[in-house]
Amino acid sequence: MASEQAVFVAKLTKSYGKIRALRGLSFRIEKGEIYGLIGPNGAGKTTTLRILATLIQPDSGEARVFGYDVVKNANRVRAIISYLPEEAGAYRNLSGLEYLKFMASFYATDESSLQEMVEEGISISGLEGRIRDKVKTYSQGMKRRLALARTLMVQPKLAILDEPTSGLDVIHAHHVRSVIKRYVEDRGLTVLLSSHNMLEVETLCDRVGLLHKGNLVEEGPPEELKRKHRAANLEEVFVEVTAIA
Repeated sequence: MASEQAVFVAKLTKSYGKIRALRGLSFRIEKGEIYGLIGPNGAGKTTTLRILATLIQPDSGEARVFGYDVVKNANRVRAIISYLPEEAGAYRNLSGLEYLKFMASFYATDESSLQEMVEEGISISGLEGRIRDKVKTYSQGMKRRLALARTLMVQPKLAILDEPTSGLDVIHAHHVRSVIKRYVEDRGLTVLLSSHNMLEVETLCDRVGLLHKGNLVEEGPPEELKRKHRAANLEEVFVEVTAIA
């Protein structure tokens, strides 16, 4: 029986040749949390997300999603998660609607559930007026909204989001953050996200884990971290902790 602890990571290591991406990483995420992983480039954020999404395997350590081991029970994990990579794309020559239908077909059990997913995806994207246009005519912001729609419409238990608003203008970024927040509040979704946008992390996340050189060097609610480090914002915490570590 799967646990209701969303994510459990213990002593995780991963190397790429001589580069040690993770050096014994441990953290936990409770069901219904929005947990943010932040850190400098090369800190191990994307590697962690990819391990939890079952795309790569760790060298050692343990990682579980709702009680399922990401290596031994990879298929079980894939059935309850959805992963949005930073560079997620969509098929250029499909319309937005065709793309959502195509992606929903991998998860739907019948025509009725497929239609429900697609309608949900259209609503999430906010692209009703352009949903029948080809993806190649979409702006970067519209493509990102479509990708988020694809990620959430399948109603995962855990959404893994790598830089969900990367490259977006204020309006598109606000839409994406609002959708994530609403899904957590209304659907009980659990979210693990990585972002370089400190304001985004500060406003969205219940707790934050700060990675540096493959290790977790600080963790806690954003407000608590700011008090602890006498910082005006999370960016100052980020700079101070990575300078010390």
